[in-house]
Amino acid sequence: MQKQNIIFNLDDTLIECNKYFHLVNEQYAALMKEWFPGIPSDTVKAKQVEYDLAVVDKNGLTVDHVPQSFMSAYGYFCKETRRNPREEEVNRLEKLGYSVFTMPVEPLPHMYETLEELKKAGHELYLHTGGEEKNQWRKISQLQLAAYFDNRVFISKHKDVEALAKIMDKMDFDPTITWMVGNSLRTDIIPGLEQGIHVIYIPAPNEWHYNVVDITVKPKGAFLTLSSLNQVPEAIHGYVGEHGPTGLRAAISGDAGETWPGAPTT
Repeated sequence: MQKQNIIFNLDDTLIECNKYFHLVNEQYAALMKEWFPGIPSDTVKAKQVEYDLAVVDKNGLTVDHVPQSFMSAYGYFCKETRRNPREEEVNRLEKLGYSVFTMPVEPLPHMYETLEELKKAGHELYLHTGGEEKNQWRKISQLQLAAYFDNRVFISKHKDVEALAKIMDKMDFDPTITWMVGNSLRTDIIPGLEQGIHVIYIPAPNEWHYNVVDITVKPKGAFLTLSSLNQVPEAIHGYVGEHGPTGLRAAISGDAGETWPGAPTT
């Protein structure tokens, strides 16, 4: 088996993430219902999402985007209802927003077994995660992921096509033996497709709105959709075994006339 370069996303691919944001968002919605009883919860949540996406688009994946969106939505509804903002309420929302970045993290099912199997098979494992370095290293350290990624960790505030392109250039990756594994269509799959590498999409339940986008990029290599991490080794080994080095090069160059099963239809 030829050694592959396998780049993993972290949040909601290897470890739990969305569920913590969902928990905090529900607490936020409950507070807003208490303070603004005449406004439907769906309206409150939609406005918070609107502000959240705007902050992330402007500033990237910082730890400020959640508390800022909470406070901005609060300010908006204060104006809409002619209610005077209260300092204690603003402080409570700010504290709640930051709390999601201090919660202990936990691995998704089969994380360690999957990484161990790929490592033992001789593949080179890389991690490309979005966020602020201090917070992301907190999670990496807590789960002792350096045992699998060592210093092959890349952290991007703006996790996009340009960020992955810089990694590809720095590491001089051969696209025919390079994979991106992630849950985000926006920050994992589309950048991988744009770089012409193989991609594996593992959808996350209750996906964050920011990650849901349409795909218009035609794959040059494998584009597989899996339901669980433990399917990754077999999927990669099966694809490489079926195509071999020559077939992989042909697929990436566009000469193979392939179809790519499992690609999402969004």
